[in-house]
Amino acid sequence: MLNIRYNSWLDRYKSPFGAVQENQQLKIGIQVAAENVATVELLVHKDGQTASINHVLEKIAGDFYQTTLILDQAGLYFYYFKITLQINGQPQVYFYGETDDRFGGVGQVSAAHDLKAYQLTCYDKKVTAPAWYKNGVFYQIFPDRFFNGNPDGKLCARRKNTFIYGTTEDTPLYIKDHTGSVVRWDFFGGNLRGIIAKIPYLKNLGITGIYLNPIFFANSSHRYDTNDYFRIDPMLGTEEDFKELVEKLHQAGICIILDGVFNHVGKDSKYFNARCLYYDKQIGAAQQKSSPYYSWFEFKHYPDDYAAWWGVKDLPKVDKNNPAFQKMIYADKNSVINKWTSMGVDGWRLDVADELPENFIIGLRETLTQFPQEKVLLGEVWEDASNKIAYGKRRHYVEGHELDGVMNYPLRHCILDLLSDQPTRSIMAIIRELMSLRENYPQDFYFNSLNNIGTHDTERIYTALGEKIEKLRIAWELFFILPGVPCIYYGDEAGMKGGKDPQNRGFFPWKHPNQKIFSFVKKWVQRRKSLPVLQNGDLVLGTGAGCLAVIRYNQKSLGLYVVNLSAKSQKLEFANFAFVHDNNDFGEFIFTELGPQQLAPFESRFEIIERP
Repeated sequence: MLNIRYNSWLDRYKSPFGAVQENQQLKIGIQVAAENVATVELLVHKDGQTASINHVLEKIAGDFYQTTLILDQAGLYFYYFKITLQINGQPQVYFYGETDDRFGGVGQVSAAHDLKAYQLTCYDKKVTAPAWYKNGVFYQIFPDRFFNGNPDGKLCARRKNTFIYGTTEDTPLYIKDHTGSVVRWDFFGGNLRGIIAKIPYLKNLGITGIYLNPIFFANSSHRYDTNDYFRIDPMLGTEEDFKELVEKLHQAGICIILDGVFNHVGKDSKYFNARCLYYDKQIGAAQQKSSPYYSWFEFKHYPDDYAAWWGVKDLPKVDKNNPAFQKMIYADKNSVINKWTSMGVDGWRLDVADELPENFIIGLRETLTQFPQEKVLLGEVWEDASNKIAYGKRRHYVEGHELDGVMNYPLRHCILDLLSDQPTRSIMAIIRELMSLRENYPQDFYFNSLNNIGTHDTERIYTALGEKIEKLRIAWELFFILPGVPCIYYGDEAGMKGGKDPQNRGFFPWKHPNQKIFSFVKKWVQRRKSLPVLQNGDLVLGTGAGCLAVIRYNQKSLGLYVVNLSAKSQKLEFANFAFVHDNNDFGEFIFTELGPQQLAPFESRFEIIERP
């Protein structure tokens, strides 16, 4: 009988855990209990290569085999095991690789033709995001929908072909033509002075950083259709307003990250200028082929058929490899990045990072490193960023030369699945996905993930959970307990509701915030800020009896959390639980430190204890 044991999440089998750095020693071992074992081999191949390098494992104790290897080049590697037995004088070969979900951990015996190899991430250098980011709590603001800071409540500016809502309680709505294109953009009148006016609110909540949706001149209220990268949208205010905002945020101990939208521009931008709405004297790419911007765009039929983001004609795509465009965005002393970062901006979030060439991201990052104060560079990536393939090319975000971290959309997806009324996968399956990110990302990159349970691109979390307050409470708890930097979408802490865009972009309910939800979120903001283990503690996950257990640990303390996700009362018994990545048997503390061992439906417990 053949008995194979391997678990990529336990130090016994793979050390160090997770991603490894170039030229770092890595030990991989496997337990093979069988008679007549001839050889145990580890087969490793680099991403994009079919040929594997075979490492013969040495038998070091009993039925345990191990080898040591060093990877000398950053990138993705894939590995599996080959076990050869001698049966009646004939070789019989078995293979051991990942399970079908490709999330790591315990694997399975497979035939060669259907083998799924384990992923091994190798990075070049560690990312070094500043402490203000790693230890902070962020707040995402959609500027038009937050607050109007003008004393008389009037607009900072007006714009053609738009409408202003009658009250701030109105439901957002787009006016579209027969083709589905938006023909009247909607505005509530929020502005930069409104954010300045609400700095005391942000301080009271405990916020240490804000991430602003785009603020540059554009047609729409979302402003992802940039008209001019060098100009604050007049409806939001002036450049002087922006400087004052940065200064007063910093005085309050709050940092600021801007949204960099560099994959596409607006069709009415100074660069494309399809209709001459704002730039009568500017020759855009859609007006004349002699335009200095003509080479920035791909025309299929000039001038009305061109490459656009997801086919949306309002958003012509830019050739990011164009030297003139790169110079304007980051490579010139008067570039977009240099201008706004010089005003005190602390970092950038790159919109649709998977559509930006890697040399573009690297060049932008190099520009940011020239500033004396550390900056942070984040990317919008909706999946596991370590193995992302975009437009047929593997991306290398995590290797140390591009991004400091990415938006953690998989976390939101997992939390919603955990709290679904009709779950489509088990708690353990969700645990496996969460742990795979910890394994696949370099540790610093992983802890730099910008966590979200709501953004301008998703349903409001309260709505997504069917307005069930007990589930909303659990979602917030997991949001703050699981690793990463929490970023609250404006108004979620006030109980805002709303479906997908545009309903998720309502005006902040300053007159009627949900104080109960606000107080609960504020409590967890303070916990996250005051407890180092929630900022830098490693992760153990477990499940049993319809419950989820989360353990965060560092050298000094343990953060213990357990929640009953079932609709009936559950008794916590160690024998019924399974834990992953628990090298130190911390799972036992769930049962010895959290008091009574009975949890009512959707009841949770959290405690910090000093590490033994």
